[in-house]
Amino acid sequence: MTSDIKRDLGEQPIAKIIAIHGLKASDLVASSTRQITYKMISRAVKGRRLTPNVQSKILNALNNAVGKQYRIQDIFNYK
Repeated sequence: MTSDIKRDLGEQPIAKIIAIHGLKASDLVASSTRQITYKMISRAVKGRRLTPNVQSKILNALNNAVGKQYRIQDIFNYK
């Protein structure tokens, strides 16, 4: 069975946001109130397609780390 879903979507806006705020993956893991891993963050930054649940977890961690309210559309440019 072949899939037409593209899995690698290129660097995502979250990479720039993390750099602007001077954050590292460890900062997001530490600030998360939900279970996330370094690998999830790495995949998010590189543009590997993530499930909506993982996207939500990363968004939650980012918002906790920076004290700002980003939206999914702000950090990922795919649906």
